[in-house]
Amino acid sequence: MDNRQAIGSWLSGPRATAEEMGADFGYPGQRLGLPRQGPGSAARFGRRLGGVALDWIGCQLIAYGLITGGDLKAAANWTLLLFVALSILTVGTVGSTPGKRIVDLRVVAEDGGRLGFFRVVVRTLLLALVVPALIWDRDGRGLHDRLARAVQVRI
Repeated sequence: MDNRQAIGSWLSGPRATAEEMGADFGYPGQRLGLPRQGPGSAARFGRRLGGVALDWIGCQLIAYGLITGGDLKAAANWTLLLFVALSILTVGTVGSTPGKRIVDLRVVAEDGGRLGFFRVVVRTLLLALVVPALIWDRDGRGLHDRLARAVQVRI
């Protein structure tokens, strides 16, 4: 075996190596019956991160400016509380937070319907823990979405 090929497979990761061996992983969302691209397709990482960042920044500004009166230490706890409340209320009612709506995303159940209140709460509490959001599957869903049987799709 050529050493350059071994190094290349190590650097490119197990997915690239498996694809070179003939494995077909398909596109993100294919196993869920979602289209490859366009409306209804699985949301990519950049959009999801952008939506969460917009929601977090909005909650931070509200906590810092309106609730704590400029106390940065107290604003951190209020930001998390506001973020959880915002996510539960907006995803539970309209299927999208303000940040997700700006980046054209919506949270739906795996079957395409709306998430029930309990599943929204589970998803949001896991998202607040951060770690489940950092672990995702080949469809681009975080662990919090998998456990709540949800998927974020483009609008």
